[in-house]
Amino acid sequence: MPIHSNEATDETRLTVDEVIRATQAVTARFPDSYYRDLDRRKAYPEEFVKAATEAGLHAVMIPTEFGGLGLGVREASAIVEEIHRSGGVGSGIHAQMYTMGILAKHGSHEQRTRVLPEVAAGRLRLQTASITEPNAGTDTTKITTNAKLKGKHWVINGQKVWSSRAGETDFMIVVARTSPPKEPNKPAQGISCFLVDLRQVDRSQITMKKIEVMINHHTYEIFFDGLHIPEDALIGEEGKGFRYLLDSLNAERVLISAECIGDGRWFVDKAVRYANERVVFGRPIGANQAVQFPIAHGYAELEAANLMRWRAAELYDRGEKCGAEANMAKLLSSEASWKLANVAMQTFGGFSMAVEYDVERKFRENRVFQVAPISPNMVLNYIGQHVLGMPRSY
Repeated sequence: MPIHSNEATDETRLTVDEVIRATQAVTARFPDSYYRDLDRRKAYPEEFVKAATEAGLHAVMIPTEFGGLGLGVREASAIVEEIHRSGGVGSGIHAQMYTMGILAKHGSHEQRTRVLPEVAAGRLRLQTASITEPNAGTDTTKITTNAKLKGKHWVINGQKVWSSRAGETDFMIVVARTSPPKEPNKPAQGISCFLVDLRQVDRSQITMKKIEVMINHHTYEIFFDGLHIPEDALIGEEGKGFRYLLDSLNAERVLISAECIGDGRWFVDKAVRYANERVVFGRPIGANQAVQFPIAHGYAELEAANLMRWRAAELYDRGEKCGAEANMAKLLSSEASWKLANVAMQTFGGFSMAVEYDVERKFRENRVFQVAPISPNMVLNYIGQHVLGMPRSY
C-alpha cells in the first residue's frame, strides 16, 4: 500500500510509527539473502528500489503539492534506519530524500513542477549529487569543474568522483564554479548548482566510469567534456549554490546517522542472538562478561547517539540551525555502530568470516561511514571552531 498522499494535513499527517510500519512491509520482502546475492554479483538493488518507490518511501520529503508526503527528515530518517536494521542498505533511496531538497527549496517553479511530481510518482529518479572532485576532496570551495554561459546554454567542463548512483538516475545535481570568488575570505562565492537531465544530454559530452569499491555501492567517476545544458538548468541564483548545498548536507548527516543507528541495531540483534545460542564449555557464550559487556556497552553508546539524531532532526524540520547537532549525530552514531560491527565480529568468532552469516558484509558496509559523507576529523574541526570558538585547525 503506497503511503504517499496528496491530501495530507497536520491532522492526517503520518506518524513516525506509521512510516516505520510501511517501511517494514517493504523490507520484509528483502531478507539478508537478497543483499548477500547482490553483494556477490555487485548488482544494483533494482527490485528493492522499485518496491520502496512504489510504497512512496522515497517521496517522504517531497512537498504534498508535488505529490510527495510533505514530511520531514525525522520521518525520512526513520525509514532508512528501518532499512538498515533489516539488514539492507538505504543508499538506494536516501539520496532521493535529501538531494531533491535542493530542488524543492531553491529550484524554480518550472523546475519543481516539471520534475518533482514525476519523481514522487516513481516515473523518474533524482538520486545523484555530483560534488566531490579528486583534487578538492572535502574542500568543496576548491572545485575546478566550471560552467560557462554561452548563448542559451551552460557549458560544463571538469571531473567528479564518488558520484553515487549516477548510472542509475535520470536527473542529477551538478555543483560547478560559475565565477571566481569576489572576496578572498569568502571562497564559496561563485559556486552554483545545476539540474542535469541525463536523458536529454549529448552522451558524447559526458563519460561515466564505475569505481570498484569494497562494498556493493554503485559510485562513479564523471568527466564533463563541454557538456551543454539549457540556460534554465541553473538552480536558484548563480553563485549561491554552496549555501543551498549546506542545507542539503545537514539533512544527509541526519539520514546517515539513522543508517548507522539501524546498522548498530542489526549488529546488536545478531550478536545477542548468537551469544544466547552458541554453547562453548557447557554454557552460552553470552554468559561470559567478555562477550556480554562489549555488546551492552555498545548498545548504550548507540542509544545515546540516537538521541542526538532525533535532536538534529527536530531542529532541521523546524528550520532552525542544526549544523552542530547534525554533525555530532553523524560522528557519534558512526562510531557507535562501527564499535558494534567489531563487537559482532568478535562475538561470532570464526563464523563472522563466513558469508552466509552476513556479518562480514555488514561489517564492510558500515566501515564507509567512518570516511563518508564526512570524516570524524572534519566533524571535530567543525565543533572545535564553530561551536567551541577555538582557532581554525585546518
